[in-house]
Amino acid sequence: MNWAERSRQAVWHPCTQMKGHELAPPRAIVAADGPWLIDDQGHRILDAVSSWWVNLFGHNFAPIREAITDQLQRVDHIMLAGLTHPPVVELSERLAALTGLGHAFYASDGASATEIALKMSAHSWRNLGRPGKHRFIGLQGGYHGETVGALSVTDIPLFRESYAPLLRLSATLPSPDPRQAAPGVSAEQHLQHCIDALAAWLAQHHAETAAIILEPLVQGAAGMAMHDPAYLVAVRRLCDQYQVHWIADEIAVGFGRTGTLFAHQQAVGDDGQPVRPDFICLSKGLTGGVLPLSAVLTTDAVYQAFWDDRVAHGFLHSHSYTGNPLACRAALAVLDTFAARDAQGRDVLARNREAAERFNALVQPLNRHPRVRAHRHLGMIWAWDIDTQDPGFAARYHRAALQAGLLLRPIGHTLYVMPPYVLTEADQRHLADGLLAVLNLVLGDEPGAPPQTAQPADGLRMA
Repeated sequence: MNWAERSRQAVWHPCTQMKGHELAPPRAIVAADGPWLIDDQGHRILDAVSSWWVNLFGHNFAPIREAITDQLQRVDHIMLAGLTHPPVVELSERLAALTGLGHAFYASDGASATEIALKMSAHSWRNLGRPGKHRFIGLQGGYHGETVGALSVTDIPLFRESYAPLLRLSATLPSPDPRQAAPGVSAEQHLQHCIDALAAWLAQHHAETAAIILEPLVQGAAGMAMHDPAYLVAVRRLCDQYQVHWIADEIAVGFGRTGTLFAHQQAVGDDGQPVRPDFICLSKGLTGGVLPLSAVLTTDAVYQAFWDDRVAHGFLHSHSYTGNPLACRAALAVLDTFAARDAQGRDVLARNREAAERFNALVQPLNRHPRVRAHRHLGMIWAWDIDTQDPGFAARYHRAALQAGLLLRPIGHTLYVMPPYVLTEADQRHLADGLLAVLNLVLGDEPGAPPQTAQPADGLRMA
């Protein structure tokens, strides 16, 4: 029995209808190097989605590997209750210096970070004598994880409907995604409509609202929905006005994905300084995609709300692997990599800007494709909305892309790439050619489509 079949018999894969693996078994990956995955048949697959948006500098990245190896010879893991260790202290200090928020609380994944921020917000208001402030606001199309608390502020119908009896649903306000604008309404008008909707809700419900949670600039699970930084400026102003916390979910968009180290830093207030949330949730790229780790950072004011002799006023949340030393060393190696400069004096973000310019030129044929209804780009994220009525488009594209040596997972009818930051120009060309060739192949094979033969673009290696 091969690895794929053994996995199908023993492993319950995430967000997967397992019956589908009868016809499309999972690929067994036995090695990885840089942006490439190697399966058990020796096929090379370009990891164009960074293994669910986590991988920053390619697989088997030496600085992270060496940091973990060194730490493994010192302390592998200790409980963080009543104890501490150098990596978690140094990581917390450096994250505070980068964000202006401190008091890092650690967990293992993004959904746990969301749970922590929600609980911390509501509990802080309770400790301050305002127990009525325990409701939350999310945005249309927002995604913040799949635990019960995180799902309560997530607006993905498939998830919310499946587990609705378990959830305490938040208010859901309009997303500033300009694709959601009504006919004849400009992007600027739609943005103002969303700001006005938030202002109206807070005017009426601020006394019961603990926080608003949102993904700054890019709503990933909504099909890489991108919005203007001006919305974040308005969120900060309104949260200050109505005494409501702003939770910035930077889990997917942090660490350079949007072109700045953190996405919210692109929103500049009237004072000329980037606006600052009350909470920042981090995960995914925090360790470069190597080990599970998440963090929640917050303000001195929130931290002080828990400072008390009474245990019940402490933050009552824990994880066995909180602040794992190995994961913290991986995260420190990530921060070191962002701080370093190459021989040309460029840091990671500067090199990413150059890489993005090259890739933008390479995907121009895809941008002009007659079935592409909208394309967009921010930092190291690209997305294309495809004109198709086929409900199976995403699955068919995913399977065809694997055959073409590409790991791509469309969201509904949105094709996107969020690659590691280490693609060479040849890798980028392979990806750009493959995106287009696979799209032609899949669209030509749609139910009811006229017969056509779509050949791989030059240089596309079929696996």
